[in-house]
Amino acid sequence: MNGNGFEEIYDLVCVGFGPASLAIAVAIHDQGISPRVLYLERQHEFRWHGGMLLPDARMQISFLKDLATLRNPRSHFTFLNYLHSNNRLVAFTNLSTFLPFREEYNAYLAWCASHFDRYVRYGQETISIDPHHGPDGKVESWQIFSRDVTTREITLVKARHVVIAVGGSPKIPPSLSGPSPEGPIIHSSSYVTTIPKVLADKSCKRRVAIVGGGQSAAEIFNNLQQNFENVSVSLYIGDSALRPSDDSPFVNEIFDPDRVDDFYTLPVEAQKETLQRNRATNYGVVRPELLDRLYESMYHQRLHEPDETKWRCKIVPRREVVSHQKRADGTVSLQFRNTTNGQIGSSEPPFDLVIAATGYVRDAHKSMLDSTKHLLKTGQYDITRDYRIRYRADSVSANCGIWLQGCCQDSHGVRIEGFPFFGG
Repeated sequence: MNGNGFEEIYDLVCVGFGPASLAIAVAIHDQGISPRVLYLERQHEFRWHGGMLLPDARMQISFLKDLATLRNPRSHFTFLNYLHSNNRLVAFTNLSTFLPFREEYNAYLAWCASHFDRYVRYGQETISIDPHHGPDGKVESWQIFSRDVTTREITLVKARHVVIAVGGSPKIPPSLSGPSPEGPIIHSSSYVTTIPKVLADKSCKRRVAIVGGGQSAAEIFNNLQQNFENVSVSLYIGDSALRPSDDSPFVNEIFDPDRVDDFYTLPVEAQKETLQRNRATNYGVVRPELLDRLYESMYHQRLHEPDETKWRCKIVPRREVVSHQKRADGTVSLQFRNTTNGQIGSSEPPFDLVIAATGYVRDAHKSMLDSTKHLLKTGQYDITRDYRIRYRADSVSANCGIWLQGCCQDSHGVRIEGFPFFGG
């Protein structure tokens, strides 16, 4: 163990250096204060959803909802200032859009992150956060243990305040994983880095299945359809059709900062009902313009081939994967349940690759905070309005706490995917 960090007590340590922690760094800078801050990031460099940075993919939110504009339009870290600093502001205005390319927004975030390199330790995976007790027996700081992803060396630092903002972990359903995952099955989060290797030989015919009915699934389907003519691709969705996301002005107000106050004070059952009603803004839905593009492509196939069974690219509704089986030749056969009549069927012929666009799990904080569970006021991760974990006042000093970002939907409402800080 490296003991170099034992003497250091930071005012704040942020676990994860994605958009949420980066927004904190920007806000601290704009306030003109200089606390002792450290950011720990598992990746070797700043990269936002790198596995889904497709060339033609656009943001799903306005660029005005960036790291600073709605808080301080004069900030150095606005998206518009980034464009100006890179001599693209005039050209961008000619696009007449509020939705930049996702790869450009990633470049904007990386540009902002570069201003804070001296405060960031990249290649550090946080493994646990333990309480450190003072002379009075109360927790007065936290010990953050991280592991170098290359050398595996363990490092310890101390902080009075900790923000956990590690984002989500890829979620693959049991029907595609199980205790012993088999076959060439990947999550959509690694699409960009995996596909060039798996489909390198464009002269070889391949069959690919995509499982999921949201934006990522639709983007991957479109990308394979447009760029890999040697690939036959089938998109399996549980619903009867791909559904459009709702970003109409009145509905979009659910992301307004003051709406968090309203949602937080609702009874638990009312919160659940509200979340369900608002799912169409962010979950299992597709941007309308992409739906139009996909339908035009499907129509073009129909124009040249009336028999849908002969199409290279298919969208198969009402199908839920119940299991998979690896074959001797390395391909994968999927078993489906028809969500209408319950009938079970198999994919024939099998697939060379299966892509699970099945979302993310946002519970990484639970394993990190295992040693603090006995300090919880209710035995559960009860979160205050300002995203602070509610620990017992008789056990944790008032000037010491842990905050969560990106995993508080149940208590604070639907947030913008990847930007949980926006909206309070």
